[in-house]
Amino acid sequence: MSDSNTTHFTNPSTFILLGIPGLEAAHVWISIPFCAMYAIAIMGNFTILFIVKRETSLHGPMYYFLCMLAVTDLVLCTSILPKTLSIFWFNSREIDFSACLTQLYFIHCFSVIESGIFVAMGLDRYVAICHPLRHSAILTNPVVAKIGLAMVLRGGMLVMPHPFLARWRPYCRTNIISHTLCEHMAVVKLACSDTRISSYYGLFVVFCVLGLDVFFITMSYTQILRAIFILPTKDARLKTFGTCASHLCAILAFYVSTIFSSLTYRFGQNVAQHFHVLIANVYLLVPPMLNPIIYGVRTKQIRDRLLHLFTHKGT
Repeated sequence: MSDSNTTHFTNPSTFILLGIPGLEAAHVWISIPFCAMYAIAIMGNFTILFIVKRETSLHGPMYYFLCMLAVTDLVLCTSILPKTLSIFWFNSREIDFSACLTQLYFIHCFSVIESGIFVAMGLDRYVAICHPLRHSAILTNPVVAKIGLAMVLRGGMLVMPHPFLARWRPYCRTNIISHTLCEHMAVVKLACSDTRISSYYGLFVVFCVLGLDVFFITMSYTQILRAIFILPTKDARLKTFGTCASHLCAILAFYVSTIFSSLTYRFGQNVAQHFHVLIANVYLLVPPMLNPIIYGVRTKQIRDRLLHLFTHKGT
């Protein structure tokens, strides 16, 4: 290893992203599904935004939250994929120190925001099913806007310490990151000072956000299921539960991949490095790709508007 990578420096000018260690020869082939997922995520989420903006009948709390989710997914995947593809295609591995910390902040901030939006969507389903007559009175446009702002502020404030703690640390081991992106723990491991504060705070954010958000979503669906089971007919129960299917599928796609990635990175010391990197990319790419597909297929109103749009253009 060169001296430039081992000398003591408080703030390195650049980091080197290796991509997927051990699979460098396959980078070009791996880029194909990555690029496909990114393209689907971009087209799908912009389509959701376009349809909701165009159709005034969709101007309601559920679809406003869906638009917030689409914007969050667009920011999340765009904050990582361009750099990842430049590594795969052009071997452009250098990333400026400040740019690395900015990417770190965006990744974790918008992941927390997305989790919060799922809680808000769970609240919307709870009010719509358990208090249908008061739905429009409870979730007014100002209330929806305040909930969205609260989710953004929560994500911004909880993640803010990460880049500041990373900037204040000296780095003396190496400036090489065995990853495709500036993930928090991957950067922390390069520091030569005590990193326990960052590690403990990172765990606090993970368990606080995931724990509280999953708890609130579980409470919402507990009440929703109680309301569904007292409906008089099986058809009514299935129809009502069907309005939650898209939300449940999106929740599973997000939380299962997030929890699995976090646990394997922190506690899977015997897991191959390339597997860690692939899982980290999957949890950041798959939900933004799947969310518009899930809501486009499972939500009748969006599916009908989409079919009408293409049919009208074809006519």
